Amino acid sequence: MKHLIRNIVCLGLGLSLGLSISLSSQEHAKSYRSDFDYPLLQDVLETVETYYVKTVSKDELVQAAIKGIFEHLDPYSSFLNHQDLLDLKDANRGEYFGFGFEVASDKDRISVIAPFANSPAEQAGIQAGDTIIKLNNKPATKTNLADILNEIKQYSLKKQSISLTLKHHNDSAEFEVSLTPSTITIHSVSSKLLQGNIGYIRLSSFQENSTTEMIRSLNQWQTIPLSGLILDLRNNPGGLLDQAIKIADLFLAKGRIVSTSGRFFDANSDYYASPQTMLTNVPILVLINKGSASASEVLAAALQDNGRAKLLGETSFGKGTVQSLIPILNDGNAIKLTIAQYNTPKGENIHDIGIEPDIKITNPTGSNEENMAIIDALSAREDVTQDHIVTSAIAWIQHHD
Repeated sequence: MKHLIRNIVCLGLGLSLGLSISLSSQEHAKSYRSDFDYPLLQDVLETVETYYVKTVSKDELVQAAIKGIFEHLDPYSSFLNHQDLLDLKDANRGEYFGFGFEVASDKDRISVIAPFANSPAEQAGIQAGDTIIKLNNKPATKTNLADILNEIKQYSLKKQSISLTLKHHNDSAEFEVSLTPSTITIHSVSSKLLQGNIGYIRLSSFQENSTTEMIRSLNQWQTIPLSGLILDLRNNPGGLLDQAIKIADLFLAKGRIVSTSGRFFDANSDYYASPQTMLTNVPILVLINKGSASASEVLAAALQDNGRAKLLGETSFGKGTVQSLIPILNDGNAIKLTIAQYNTPKGENIHDIGIEPDIKITNPTGSNEENMAIIDALSAREDVTQDHIVTSAIAWIQHHD
């Protein structure tokens, strides 16, 4: 089974917070302190601090112990210092500083999940599924992924460029790019009315205002007899789970949207659709690819399992766990911790598996159109005949009208 690690290569922070569960740091600190009695750990810390050949402070040893704890857990859990926490909150508002791509560890290689729209990575031609061979001329493998991510983070913080050697998916030829970090602003929802009264919405991530932006886009077509709606989730790496649930609810009049299950009470929930919907009876086609992950898969599965939409494209990424931010006492730090797994409306967990599209179709080899910000392409020309996936979706809607 493949082992996947997902990170944003901006400031090294993951997008997927999942559930917003309020946990009191004071209550946790009190309960842990009352139960905590590990003389072995204390003895190890004091022995290393006293006798190690080089001076190592107790603070360094504690930080190393914390690092070891999270290396023992799943790759989506991490310790966030105060600055990391601020950066993550900015990310949820669609503001990033960095290189703009996400990576996954799959067996013995590091691959790109998706580049962000209008980011240095996208502008350099990096595509979903690319394999990273080298970073700054040093080999990049699963075994040194933590070092690779840390180096990228440090270069971003220092506003320095990095060089990458990569291979496109299903292509043996290597190519090199140089990326300079920059501020990236992502508008999560963009829309266009295509010929034949087909609505097109590109949802690039799930941010704090994504549902509001989605409603605004849908409202502009309320008086237009749409023949269909294309919801493009390609290269959408996920984001806030509550936004995926709310957007799914816009299209569903009934049925389960998603369920979550975990060890403690609040991690176990079922989310159901309310009767109010938008664009009722308008056929929906959802576009997914291997860069569609996390909250994207929640939305896609909810619409597919409830019979509200067909999925077209490639098998999605396959991230079926939920993370939550848990505040801790020390200096405004927090823990991003996996607290549950999520299941599709039919009760399936797609972690490491992904969601299979109803209509399987891939982009032609060598084409970069799939990785463009498609809405930019739409504004630049009258038709979208160069985007193979979108034109296939249009043809499907017209055939089934």
